[in-house]
Amino acid sequence: MTALAVDRSAREAWGTGVRDALHAEWTKLRTVAGPGWLLLAATGLTVAVGAVAANTVTCPAVGCQVDPAKVSLTGIYLSQAIVAIVAVTWVSGEYSTGMIRLTLTAVPHRWPVLAAKATVTCAATLAAGAIAVLVSVLVGRLLLYRHGITPAHGFEALSLGSGPVLRAAIGSVLYLALIALLGTGMAAAVRDSAASIGIVLGLLYLFPIVTSLVSDQNAQRHLNQISPMTAGLYIQATTNLRSLPLTPRQGLGVLAAWAAGALLAGGVLLSLRDA
Repeated sequence: MTALAVDRSAREAWGTGVRDALHAEWTKLRTVAGPGWLLLAATGLTVAVGAVAANTVTCPAVGCQVDPAKVSLTGIYLSQAIVAIVAVTWVSGEYSTGMIRLTLTAVPHRWPVLAAKATVTCAATLAAGAIAVLVSVLVGRLLLYRHGITPAHGFEALSLGSGPVLRAAIGSVLYLALIALLGTGMAAAVRDSAASIGIVLGLLYLFPIVTSLVSDQNAQRHLNQISPMTAGLYIQATTNLRSLPLTPRQGLGVLAAWAAGALLAGGVLLSLRDA
């Protein structure tokens, strides 16, 4: 057999493995109730927290410093934890039940398995996130208008027709998807559910706390630039952009780098270790 034929055969085997793995993961997602209910809870939490935040905003006649888009999307701050838990348990849960052995027997190549899990989890998160963000913006538009966030106070109506608001909305959906990928990669690397969830939530929530304890402003700025949550959520900002350590797109890129690093580490360790 020539080298070209061997290469073609390897590519076909890889493609078949990816398709089989995607089909298997999609079937699991449709037939297992837990992830779906959790993502539904994340959607509801995003809308509910955003509504509460918008309903508590007040805007006096002068000195009103509010970012309407960011207020409406406040729920992302909490719902990302549910997304991370779904992503982690989608991978590590198979290790705790021993199902991973069956999965890797059906698809012996490890990278297609991880790619399939990441793709399915990411797709489900994108769908849930799109609904959550759309409803949050609509609810926020209504409530903020009632609380003085109006053109009379120098604010445009909160609308997806506005470029910055659209960027914040799409960016928030992508933010949740990247959190899902971060959780998937971390779970593949660590395997244990509790440890993986602890690491991911620590990166998201403890990083800003540690940063706040640093007194040096330059050090704080640099820590904010590499914090996956702090930098990633810059994508929601539509006002005072020049005061941010990074542009919104650069901030989302930082989170993307964390997610890519976690997936790479997870893929390498998954390939090197036994099930």
